[in-house]
This record gives sequence, C-alpha cells and structure tokens, in this order.
Amino acid sequence: MDYDLIIIGAGPAGYVAGIRAGQLGLKTAIVEKKHVGGMCLNWGCIPSKTILESAKVYEKTKFLAEFGIDGVDLDNLSFNWDTVKKRSKKITKRLTAGVNFLLKKNGVEVINGTAKVGSDKSVYVDGKKITAENIIVATGSKPKKLDAKLEDAPSVEMQKLFDIKEIPENIVVTGNHVSAVEMAQFFKMIGKKVTLVANSDYFLHGIDQYLIDYITKDIAAKGIELITDSYPSKYLEGKVTVGDKKIKCDLLLNCNSRKAVIPESETPLELTERGFIKTDKDFMTNMPGVYVIGDASGKSFVAHMASAQGIHVVNKIKGIKSNFDYSSYPINMYTSPEISQIGLTEEMVKEEGYDYKINEFPLSANAKAMIEGSSEGFIRMISDKEYGQVLGVQIVGKHATDMIAEAGAYLRMEGSIYDVANTIHAHPTVSEIYFEVGFDAFDKAIHK
Repeated sequence: MDYDLIIIGAGPAGYVAGIRAGQLGLKTAIVEKKHVGGMCLNWGCIPSKTILESAKVYEKTKFLAEFGIDGVDLDNLSFNWDTVKKRSKKITKRLTAGVNFLLKKNGVEVINGTAKVGSDKSVYVDGKKITAENIIVATGSKPKKLDAKLEDAPSVEMQKLFDIKEIPENIVVTGNHVSAVEMAQFFKMIGKKVTLVANSDYFLHGIDQYLIDYITKDIAAKGIELITDSYPSKYLEGKVTVGDKKIKCDLLLNCNSRKAVIPESETPLELTERGFIKTDKDFMTNMPGVYVIGDASGKSFVAHMASAQGIHVVNKIKGIKSNFDYSSYPINMYTSPEISQIGLTEEMVKEEGYDYKINEFPLSANAKAMIEGSSEGFIRMISDKEYGQVLGVQIVGKHATDMIAEAGAYLRMEGSIYDVANTIHAHPTVSEIYFEVGFDAFDKAIHK
C-alpha cells in the first residue's frame, strides 16, 4: 500500500483528520481539487463571519456618542465593500497558510487533483492510481440550485458573493438554516432593504422553538421582511415573485439547503433517502475501509462537527477507543446578538419524557454586558427536576457563541445545576450568567 490513509477533500473534516492521522504516525495523503480549507475557510464560515463583524462595527458607530466618543461625522460614514473583502481575504490567507504548515509539519502529503474511489482500497487522482488501507471521503456539500424559472435572476451563492463589485440596494435571501439569517442581518446592518424567504416547515430546523420565536420577532424588529409561506417562483423585470408578492430584487443570495458532493466511485456508495452518503455510527460506508465525514454524510453541516468526526474516524482506525457524542455539539448563529444552543431542546425533552424545568436569566442584569453596551439577551437552561442534570442550554447575547462551550463541558460530564451554580466566575464577566441561572435552578438567582 502507498499510504495508511487517503483523505479526499481538505475542508475542516479532511484537513483535521489529516493532521490527527499524521500526529498518530499514519502515512497520510489528502487529495484536494481546489483549495485547502474547503468551503468553510475560503467562502463560508470564516469569510462570512469576517464580513459580519465588519457590519457589526459599522452598526456600532451609531452609538459612539453614548460611549463618549465625539467628532465622528456619522452622516458621511460608509461601508467600504472592497476593504471589507480585502480584510476577509487577508484572514483567509493567513489561516490557510497555517493549515498547510500543520499538514506539512505532520507529514501529510497534499495531492492536487480530482479523486475517484476505486474498488480495491484505491483512489484514482486524475487517472493515477494510489492505494491505502483506509479511505476517508470528506467532499462536502453545495447549495441546491434555485428553480429554473429563476435562472435569469441576479443570483449568487456564498462562493460568488465576494466576486461582486458593489452590493445593491434590494436583497432577497433564500434559505432555512442559520446562514440565511446571518446574511439577511448582514445586508440589513449595512443599510440594505432585505427580504428573507424560508420554508416554515424547515426554518431553523433543530433549533429550540423558543429561540425560533425570538429570532422571528428580532428579524421583524430589525426591519427584515420574513416570508415563510411561499418560495420564489419566478424573476421578471427586476422583481422576484413570492406567493402573491412581487419583491424588488437587485441580488438574490442562495443559502438553500445543501446536497452532498459525491465522488465518482467504482463501487457505488450507498445513499440515504436524502441523497447523502450512508454510513454507520462510526462513519463507515458500504465499502469496508471507506469512511465519510462532514457534510457529505448529511449528519451535520457545521465545521466543528466535521472536524470532530474526522478525529473520531482516525482514532478508530488507530484502535483508540472513541464514541461519537452528538449531544454536546453547539449550534451557533453569528447574528447581532449572537445565538447559540447545545444539548436537548425543550421539544426533545418533552419527546423523551423528562420531568424537566427551565430557568432563565437576563443579560440586562449583567454588569459586563452593560459596560459593553450589549445587554440584550439571556441564558436559558433546561434541567432534570429529579437529579438536577443539565440537559440543554441556550444563550442569546454578544458572546453567546464563545460561552456555549462551558455548557458543553457540563453536558459531557453529566453535570448538574449545582455544578453550574458552584463554578466560580470572574467578575465582571458576561459568563457570570451561568452561576446565576444555576442558582436560579435550585434556589434563586443572586441578582434576580
């Protein structure tokens, strides 16, 4: 065999699996046809969060006077799209260089080309055969195409958003997942007229209904029109038809549901009903020794889960005991304010028959949040009544996407409300809302 492991795709699933494999002494090669880092690093997670941060800073300038900052001519402020894109590319370039360095450091060979999975523990790269004891497919996904009747619309996917020279005034965003909400907010924060079109049956699927209700109200309060009862049906004369509405549209951003990018294979890879590559609990396919991780498996569509899957599979290949746990992976939304959840939703605990309770503590009572001028939001904790075990946590607030990891630790350790209450947090910090909600769960919050 040429290698111990061949990985197809160098996104967050593939390159993390490669680094881990190299660390464990496996002779490893990664086949990538475009860019190391994949969608996430080059066009998705990192670039989108970078431009969102620029939009948040731009919006924050409206409140400079409240912080005692005078002399800024707010009437002449503008959002420089070229500069924002340059900053995003700079960050991406630096991170990509870091990934390439780590792959090289750990002895992982990067092969540029298009891969085909062979039937005899082999991979063909642009026709050249290489072999390995194990193969990991990490080819990712791409958005489903818009209806053919919309082919004349000025539409782009995230990958092409960074190619447009100027952002026009009237934006329509389509999609049901968090990325659609994030991008709708981005455009609104920089002063555009925005319509978000989603499917009510799948809008923010998997997120606690309490959060969905909050997000829906927040979208309306920010002046974003949300349509969930119809989908774009045609484009004509600068307008998109959605149900009985004709919406002016200068740009249509496609954040639709995604479909797997499936590599060519001599032995057909078995697919799920949804069209993703079918795997067992350890991500092995119908082909022995061939695994699928990341978006292509359809089990998650976030980078941190893809990376965790990669580490899990490599550990299994190496004989290291590993059990993949879906219960403690966070879902993040990088909106303003940020929104994050982890563990079971209220709908899930009801379905599983828990005798549960919910406690909530507002950021409006948190000193650090007040200092930062970002006191909108709350922490919401779901716990078991009998034993006090933490079942799920949801946070809305400026630092929600960072703070959710603490809740993940409680879930991993089967921690209780008493553990949450008795974990000492520095003051003043936003994270103090944890011990407040912990105390509230078994007695009463200190500052409530």
